[in-house]
Amino acid sequence: MSENKHLVIISLDSLGFRDIDEHQAELPTLNKLVNGGTWVKEVKGIYPTLTYPSHTTIITGQYPNVHGIVNNTKIQPERRSPDWFWYQRDVKSTTLYDLARKQNLKTAAFLWPVTAGSKINYNLAEIFPNRIWTNQVLVSLKASSPLLIWQMNNKYGKLRNGIKQPELDEFITACAIDTIKTKKPNLTLLHLVDMDSMRHRYGVRSDEAMEALHRLDNHVAQVIEATKTAGTFADTNFAILGDHYQINVDKMIHLNTLFAKHGWLTAKPNQTFKKDWSVMAKTCDGCTYIYTRNFEQIERLRNLITEIEGIERIYSTQEAVARGADPKCTLMVEAKAGYYFTDESERAEVVEKVLPEMMGQADRYQGVHGYDPDKTGYKTTIIFNGPMVKKNQTVAQADLVDEAPTFAKLLGLKFSEPIAGKIIDGVVVD
Repeated sequence: MSENKHLVIISLDSLGFRDIDEHQAELPTLNKLVNGGTWVKEVKGIYPTLTYPSHTTIITGQYPNVHGIVNNTKIQPERRSPDWFWYQRDVKSTTLYDLARKQNLKTAAFLWPVTAGSKINYNLAEIFPNRIWTNQVLVSLKASSPLLIWQMNNKYGKLRNGIKQPELDEFITACAIDTIKTKKPNLTLLHLVDMDSMRHRYGVRSDEAMEALHRLDNHVAQVIEATKTAGTFADTNFAILGDHYQINVDKMIHLNTLFAKHGWLTAKPNQTFKKDWSVMAKTCDGCTYIYTRNFEQIERLRNLITEIEGIERIYSTQEAVARGADPKCTLMVEAKAGYYFTDESERAEVVEKVLPEMMGQADRYQGVHGYDPDKTGYKTTIIFNGPMVKKNQTVAQADLVDEAPTFAKLLGLKFSEPIAGKIIDGVVVD
C-alpha cells in the first residue's frame, strides 16, 4: 500500500452510466481503463444532484446536510447572479486533500469546486468575478495559488476564451499536465466541464454533447500520458467519475412568480425580489428548496404548489434532511422529468415553455440536473484503474458518498471521524 502514493481523480462533469454503457467501444481511453480496471457501473448521487454539493461529497464522504454545501449558490434573493459556494471555508467536513496534506502528501486541484482559499499546494480554483469592481485575474489570484496562476496564464492563457467551452477544458488540462510533470503531486483533482455545458445548451444526447464526451476521452489520455512523462505512472491510481447525469427539459417553473402573486415576496423587474420575503423558492434546477420566515400557512403553501403543472413530489423538512438536503428548508419540491425550476419572480406565467431561441440567456436550458438521484436512468458512474485496483472487474452499484473513503484507501489514508460513505467492495486489491 505504501508504494502507491499517487492518485489522479478526474471528474467529467455530468458523466452518466449511459455514457459508458452505450459508447464504451468508441471511447478508446475510457474503454481501456474499464477493461483493465474496475468499473462501478451505477453510482447513486446525492440530493440535490448539483455540481458543488456533489463534488464536496466526492471528497468528504458526507451528505450536503453534513458538509454544508447544500446548493451551488447562496441565498441572495436581491442578486440576479448570486455568489457560488466557491470557498472551502463553507465546508464543515474533512476533505480528502486536507487529509493528504496532513500526511505531508502534495496536493493539486484544477477547477475543483469549493476549493478557493484552501491549503491545496497547487490550486487553480473554480471562481469567477461576481462584482463589477473586480476581474477574473484578481479573483483567481486571491482564491488560488498565485504563482501557479501566473505561470499557467503565461504558458497556456492563449488556449482560453474566457470561460467558454471547449477552450476552458483545453486550458485546465494543459495546467494539470504541466503540474503533474513538474510537481508530481500525490493527489491531483481535475474537473472538466465541457460535456455538462453542451448538455445544458443542446440537450443530453445531442451531437454536441457526444462530441464533448470524445474530447474528454482524449483529455483523460493526455493526463495519463503526463504521469508516464513524470515517471509516476507505475504507482498512480486513476479514478474517472461523473458527479451527476442530466435530463432533457422543455418547460420551466417559476415558483417565486406564484409567491409574488400571493404577496409573500415583492418582485422586482430584474426577476429578483426584495429582502422582506416570507416565502421564497431557491432553485436547484430539477428540484427547488422552499424557505419561509414568520409564515404559518405551510399546508396552504403545500397545496398551492401541488396544483402546479410539472410537480412530481413535495418533501417536508424531515424528508429532505433524510435525503441529505438542507435542514433549513421548509419544503423541497421535485419536478417531473422535462421540467425545471428558476428563481424568477415576475414572469407572465408560472409554467413556461423553453424555446431553442432562448439558449444563451440566463437560466435557459435544454438539459439540467439537480433532480432526486432515484429518478429513472439518472445514475452517474466511476472507473478505477491502477496498481492497487482489481483488473477486469465490475461492481453493479455504489453511492457517491462511498467514493471518498475508497480514494483514501488508495492513498493509504483514513478519515478519522465517522463518515456516511464506506469503501466500495471489489475495487481495491486486498
